[in-house]
Order: sequence, then structure tokens, then C-alpha cells
Amino acid sequence: MFKALIGQSPNFEAMLRSAKMVAGTNVTVLITGETGTGKELLANALQNHSPLAKQPYITLNCAALPEALVESELFGHRKGSFTGAVANQTGRLLAADGGTLFMDEVDSLPLPVQAKLLRFLETGEIQPVGDTQPMHVNVRVIAATNTQLEDKISRGEFRKDLYYRLNVVPLKIPALRERKADIPVLLSHYMDYFAASHKLPASTLSKGALSRLLDYPWPGNVRELRNVCERLCILLAGRVIEESNLPHEIVNRTDAQKGNIRNGFALPEGGIDLEKLEVELIMQALDRTKGNRSRSARLLGISRDTLLYRMQKHGLR
Repeated sequence: MFKALIGQSPNFEAMLRSAKMVAGTNVTVLITGETGTGKELLANALQNHSPLAKQPYITLNCAALPEALVESELFGHRKGSFTGAVANQTGRLLAADGGTLFMDEVDSLPLPVQAKLLRFLETGEIQPVGDTQPMHVNVRVIAATNTQLEDKISRGEFRKDLYYRLNVVPLKIPALRERKADIPVLLSHYMDYFAASHKLPASTLSKGALSRLLDYPWPGNVRELRNVCERLCILLAGRVIEESNLPHEIVNRTDAQKGNIRNGFALPEGGIDLEKLEVELIMQALDRTKGNRSRSARLLGISRDTLLYRMQKHGLR
């Protein structure tokens, strides 16, 4: 299954090496990465190479369930424990007993359920809703999230103690824009794969099209690249794919990026804090000119009066 995780970039290979080392254990793992990077694929690979490979493997998308049902889905419930509980229900943890539970988008768990999950991770005990006695289960947990849990902790939306309990072995999958050397390999793989799976003649990418695809930041990561390859293989079967054949969002985005770079600045994907940037540039200019405000203003391309106004605005002296 690790063969399905394609890439040769140093940061991606380092993550895979760590994954292969922990796969042979039953340790709790927290997989992080942006949407579309392949977190579920990595979780499946960990399961298939673990000592629990032949045991139950249960998945739970925490964000896909209504808040009122999350506890019941995870821990189970007894008949009559709440309105609509017409029969006993086995929770995912009990169903995974002896095996593995993969919890995707674990950051979506309500705080009361987080407390119960923490207790399970610490004691191995679960208590179905409406039951008076806890029971012991032996389950390995692999959790995944596409958010920064530290930010959620600071906002009081995620328990710090649960984070530390889940984060025994962290595996971060780098975004595709952070491993651009893998883009040609992935393109080649998926172009061949979809041509074969749809029984169509293979298409090839022109140098111009490949250059565009390398420049594109792939906000949807490998999932987006995979979808683009399938579309191109079907609509342009057996042809040489030129720049003009690429989806408009790719052409427009790369055109905009080139325009920004020609103007001397490329806006980072994550955006910037404009006020902090302005303060930093003013301070650098003043440092470079040893405090000479006229020369600093010339370096910044503004008048001395404008510089003085902006220094006053930011409380700079």
C-alpha cells in the first residue's frame, strides 16, 4: 500500500520513512496535512503494514455526523437511551476491538466527546450511551486532521490533553506545492493510469503544458492533480495536450502569478499581514540608511512626508 503514496521529494520521503517505521507498531498516530494530500491513503497503508492488518479496520469521518450522533456512533448506545434509540447500537470503537479505528477530521469532535475519547485513550474503557457499566476494548487509533490543532486549542475548541494523547507519532504530509519535484512523476503516473483504466489511447503533455502544471500551486493537492489528469485523458485521448487545452483555472492562476512576479512581488499562498509588512520594510530602510529619513523614503519609493506620516501611524521613531 505504501506504493500508492507516490513521490521522491526529500520531505515526502522523510515522512514515508517515519510512516514505515511506525507501521509495524500499534502506536497512536496523528496524520496532518491539507485537504487532498492523501491522509486516508496513508492511514490505510499504516493499517495494511501493521500487526493488526487482518483485524477489523473501522473508519469514522467525524465531520460527516450531526453533533448529536457523534457520541453514539463512536461509543454505541442502548435501546431507549434517547428518543429514536429503538435498538442497541454497536459503536465504532467496539466494532474495531482488536483492530484499528481511523478517525478522519478528528478536530470536528464536540468537546464533551473529546473528553470521552481522551478517557478511552488513557484507560481503554468505553461506556455506551445509556449503559451503566464501562467495558474494555483494545483499539489502535489513527487520527487525521487538515487543520492546525494548536490554533483550535488556543481558541478553546480542542482539548490540549487530547492533542498530546493523539500526537504520540505525528506524520505530516507536505502539500504538493512543497514538493514540486514530484509533480512530473504524479502526472505521468495518473495519465498512464487513467488511459489504461478507461481503455483509451495515452495522451502526452507538451513542454508548455508541463511548465504550466509545474507553476500551478495545486490548492487541492494530489486529489486535484488526479482529477485534472482523468479529465484530460478522457477529453483529449491520444493527443498531445497543449497549454490551451488545460483547465481555465490553471491557465488563469499561472498567468496571474507571472504578472505578479513581473511586477516584483509574488503574493504568498497563505497571504500576508500588510501592516506588519509595511512596518518591517520601513524598519529595514531606516536600518540600511542609519536612520536617514530622506534616504529611507527614496529606498521605499515614497516622499519624506509620507514616510514620516507612516512612521507616526505605526508608532515608529
